[in-house]
Amino acid sequence: MKPSLLGIVVGLAAALDLAHILESQLFEIKAHDPLVFVASVGLLGTVAALSVYIPARRAAKIDPMVALRAE
Repeated sequence: MKPSLLGIVVGLAAALDLAHILESQLFEIKAHDPLVFVASVGLLGTVAALSVYIPARRAAKIDPMVALRAE
């Protein structure tokens, strides 16, 4: 989860810095829309959390002795 959070933070910082370039190309639209930034961070965070949680939950159900004997 740490690499995902690091990527979200770096991407958000880059998006905020580069938004002024987009604002010059958009007609009557603000590039610094907080709703879009919050929604994108929320969506990426949710996807990252689910991609970590689902395999971890599945692995936690396996008996350790059964997993060791399989190898």
